[in-house]
Amino acid sequence: MFITAPAQPRKMMNFKILLLVLFLVMREIEAMRKFSEALHSSFPARNGNQDYKDALSKSILFFEGQRSGILPPNRRLTWRKDSALKDGSDQNVDLVGGYYDAGDNIKFGFPMAFTTTMLAWSVLEFHDSMGKELENAKAAILWATDYFLKATAQPDKIFVQVGDPNTDHNCWERPEDMDTPRTVYSIDTQNPGSDVAGETAAAMAAASIVFRASDLPYSQRLLDTATKLFDFADRYRGAYSSSLKSGVCPYYCDFDGYQDELLWAAVWLHKASANDSYIQYIHGNGKTLGADDEFDEFGWDNKHAGINVLLSKEYLMGNVLLESYKGRADSFICSLFPETSDLPRVQYTPGGLIYKSNASNMQSVTSLSFLGLAYAEYLSHASQGLRCGGVQTTPAKIRAVAKRQIDYILGENPLNLSYMVGYGPRFPQRIHHRASSLPSVTEYPGFISCKNGSYYYSRNDPNPNLLIGAVVGGPNEYDEFLDVRANFRESEPTTYINAPLVGALAYFSANPW
Repeated sequence: MFITAPAQPRKMMNFKILLLVLFLVMREIEAMRKFSEALHSSFPARNGNQDYKDALSKSILFFEGQRSGILPPNRRLTWRKDSALKDGSDQNVDLVGGYYDAGDNIKFGFPMAFTTTMLAWSVLEFHDSMGKELENAKAAILWATDYFLKATAQPDKIFVQVGDPNTDHNCWERPEDMDTPRTVYSIDTQNPGSDVAGETAAAMAAASIVFRASDLPYSQRLLDTATKLFDFADRYRGAYSSSLKSGVCPYYCDFDGYQDELLWAAVWLHKASANDSYIQYIHGNGKTLGADDEFDEFGWDNKHAGINVLLSKEYLMGNVLLESYKGRADSFICSLFPETSDLPRVQYTPGGLIYKSNASNMQSVTSLSFLGLAYAEYLSHASQGLRCGGVQTTPAKIRAVAKRQIDYILGENPLNLSYMVGYGPRFPQRIHHRASSLPSVTEYPGFISCKNGSYYYSRNDPNPNLLIGAVVGGPNEYDEFLDVRANFRESEPTTYINAPLVGALAYFSANPW
């Protein structure tokens, strides 16, 4: 038998509902206030005791764990073995080598090229601060450029990806075991990809500068290849995701268009060749290629902020034609300062981390921090600062913003957790990474099939193989982090998180403040 309350007038019911809603709202506000206070009270002081040299060494070591192909006998992560030794064979081309982009077993050419460009820029900008790690950083670049030379060996054709991402993402296999289709994807004159071709041109051009002093013939080969790739990208315009569709989407679609990669490649080719025709190209094509747009993004898909910062250096050195790029770079840098409230500003978590709602937030943190440090260097050399919303900003203030981000990654955050595997006393133990989470071939020589790997994916044990130096996607907008493999947005490392971090750590290892 159900007992019901007597009916009440509708107005009285509405009033009670309103009171209940107000009560719930006030309770939520109070909960959020207490949550925010708890975060700030638990946030450690900036003690300045980070071991940046150790973090730099580990950030570079990470790339050895991402290598595909025949691994050298002097490798330092010995739990990784040879893998993907027949890549390209179905197309009668040798595509062995290169990098897996993240925790999967696919070689995505677009983010791999951006990774290479940023590793090269890190070396070019901060090589004097790298010490003995300089050779390891150059080896990481070489591993990529050797692969790109293979992938670009045929005229008017670029092999831009190896591996079917859809079947790969439905398996949890070691790279040494994988038996998913190693489908080869390419672009050509009928199926263009100006974005990936332009980014690969930028990578080869930047790397050519890195190797110029130590191996001039190799450097010239990279530059010659970069020149051809840029011509191809510019002549046959189009987005590679339009040509390859589900082969690259939704994983690495070109969401922001191919235009920025054309400008980006031209900038790097100018730096590598000192050929003013590339500056003329930028000056003549900048508007139609979106140079006037304002962006507070920089990463594998959007290069505009990087273009502005690089060309600002040219302006500060006397090229007055590039003044507009300096203005946009100033606006971008000012967006990093929360106190400039009259300007568009980057969002921060309560604990002080740059936050953008993308699949892997740390890529924004490391990339924007690197750009800030590079820009601070350019301003310092020109004895200049900038004004942000009426506030005078110095290179030292810009570096302080970058340092705050790097220190957060290394453990100065509300959770007292380092987001770099193997650095500090506490770091993620269950990263979303196949090779790290499955037993090594040494420990378990038997074959682990596609679906049998699911056991290791779902269990709660820490990963058996430490992918030292890997920086994961990071916490959510409330500084919360769930150390679970399935939580790929927060627990998966990528090469393009680490690449700009290498430069930032190099700077702070020599300038610890």
